[in-house]
Amino acid sequence: MKKLVSLTLALALVLGLSACGSGGDSGTASTPSPVPATQSAQPQADPVEVVVFAAASLEATLTQVAQQYKTVAPWVTLTFNFDSSGTLRTQIKEGAVCDLFLSAGQSQMNELDAADTSGKNADGTDLVYPDTRINLVENKVVLAVPDDNPAGISSFSDLATDKLSLLCIGNEDVPVGSYSLQILESLGIDIAQLEADGKVTYASNVTEVANQVKEGAVDCGIIYATDAFTYALTVVDQATADLCGQVIYPAAVMKSGSEGAQAAAQAFLEYLHTDAGAVSVLEGVGFTVIQ
Repeated sequence: MKKLVSLTLALALVLGLSACGSGGDSGTASTPSPVPATQSAQPQADPVEVVVFAAASLEATLTQVAQQYKTVAPWVTLTFNFDSSGTLRTQIKEGAVCDLFLSAGQSQMNELDAADTSGKNADGTDLVYPDTRINLVENKVVLAVPDDNPAGISSFSDLATDKLSLLCIGNEDVPVGSYSLQILESLGIDIAQLEADGKVTYASNVTEVANQVKEGAVDCGIIYATDAFTYALTVVDQATADLCGQVIYPAAVMKSGSEGAQAAAQAFLEYLHTDAGAVSVLEGVGFTVIQ
């Protein structure tokens, strides 16, 4: 009941702000679809666009959730930009319009948050509304192989053996790449030696790693469990917390957003982690929604 009240209040805030008039350019927004019969008693708000920057590993789930959200807030147009969290962080710092940021790692969010205490935000960038930041979901890091697993890779430990000819991981600016390096270090596997032996190749985001594995271009790749599910890849090992820590995705409404979109962005964020349908989609591919 508390979750329903929270979402209702968030949506009511959107309606309240719209009724007061935000001065936004409603002429450029998409015409909202008719309100479903089940929502007919709910007042119609002015059209608003919410620009969401999200980690590539969230693309499949957020695209599906967005379709569901049309029945809840048909006046809201969700515009997504999916890429590596490092790339998205850089775009935001360079002035890109972003109403809501969903990162696959804390580091990228910390670099935009003036409240950061980890030392990542050295220049004091202040782009996060601090009272909106939450830990949204948890993921797992796995070792995936192509169909039939021709190299016979069965565990992370095999990456130090002659079984491995070529491993694909994200570069160090990509959260899954950072987790990959932590795993290798924890197992005493020298990444520099893998590079010298020509046994590692890098990708700019986790989707590229998954595609390399799917196509059989590499012996294996380190990706998220959710991407392994989405791409129907075979998982042979899963990293424990002692190998790479917890894989937490933070989310926050951003000060770099459009005028008038803050309340709508907050409402969508509330929906993501409180609505039963949205939670079902996220957990259906392997995420754990953090309540």
